[in-house]
Amino acid sequence: MSAACDQIAANVGNGVSAALQAVDCVAGETMAASFGRLFAPGGALVTSLTILLTLVIAWFAINLMLGRASLSVRSVTPRMMTIGLVLTFVTSWVAYSTMVWNLAIGGPDWIAGVITGSRESATQVFAQKIDVVFQALQQASPQDAAGAEGGNRDVSAFSPEGMMWLGAMLFLLGTVGVLVTARIALAVLVAVGPIFVVMALFNGTRGLFTGWLKGIVMLALVPLFAVLGGSVMLELAVPILAALAATPGQIDPQAAMAFFLVGAVHMALMVMILKVTSTMVAGWRVFGLVPEKGERGDTGSGAFGGASATPMSTAAAATMAQSSAAGDRRIPVAAFATAPAANDGGSIPQAGRRDVRVVEQMGASVPGQAASATAATSRVRGIGSRFKAPPPRSSAGLSEKMK
Repeated sequence: MSAACDQIAANVGNGVSAALQAVDCVAGETMAASFGRLFAPGGALVTSLTILLTLVIAWFAINLMLGRASLSVRSVTPRMMTIGLVLTFVTSWVAYSTMVWNLAIGGPDWIAGVITGSRESATQVFAQKIDVVFQALQQASPQDAAGAEGGNRDVSAFSPEGMMWLGAMLFLLGTVGVLVTARIALAVLVAVGPIFVVMALFNGTRGLFTGWLKGIVMLALVPLFAVLGGSVMLELAVPILAALAATPGQIDPQAAMAFFLVGAVHMALMVMILKVTSTMVAGWRVFGLVPEKGERGDTGSGAFGGASATPMSTAAAATMAQSSAAGDRRIPVAAFATAPAANDGGSIPQAGRRDVRVVEQMGASVPGQAASATAATSRVRGIGSRFKAPPPRSSAGLSEKMK
């Protein structure tokens, strides 16, 4: 660790803002060191990367020889773009840190600053406001007013002072706990990210890459919503803090209960933010790399495969043949396999078997029905109508020929 990060880490216990700065500094140096040990010149996985790229090119060449691939623009361009992007992000720390770490940290922070109207970092401004809140609580505490004598007395959890500090602890856990935890988890994912970027080369391991990318996006959105939601709760807590600090050494029980309620609501809000961000990321298809539930059964070799047509079952074909022979065309709807819609979560339940029956009316007198009946009859008659069986011979003619 550098001397600058050592100095910042030494002040980690001086407040929320200092803790976030220390986490950012340590996480940045840890990610740079891990990237250098993995894929930098002389890294541990440089040989593995060369082998994987050789396998990708060799597999494409084999498909060309077997006729399963072509040298068209549609076939070659996606492969070349994938290989180029993977090599860029894996071998260049500047490109990787700019597109992943800076975008995941700076993007949500910039959006939060625009919404809150802050010219500086919205996360740092929010952390500084939390430090001011705790300073106000310390001034309002009876321990500060009574001096050393009052500092040794026990405080009940249901007393006004106890309720005030319980609310402060909930507010601290809901804010600093979520921000610091998300930042550390994001640093860990970015540190091991080059390994998952390489997995985007193969269809079999591309799911790990999409899962890693979803985790990056989720941990990047959590601080954004935490800062915005926490700023609203701080605005609600300002009049309560003013009531608590109105008389130093004496805590208003009603204000203490209100501040505990603010802390509890803030904690519940952070839990809801985690749930909402996970739901948002779960529905993301990652630019088409994640197939929907109705497309998972596709056996196509492409990365952007679609649902294939389902052939007619044998039972449906037999039923249609019998119905055609009997002169009554029935199309069993339940016999055909239907694919679910694009926005459905599962398959369509089949309540029963439905038959669509079309009955021909021979000798219909209504105008227009004769032509439709003739057209329907011509469609029913297939190749079998051209090869009719010969007429049966009578027994009398056969006996005469025998004579």
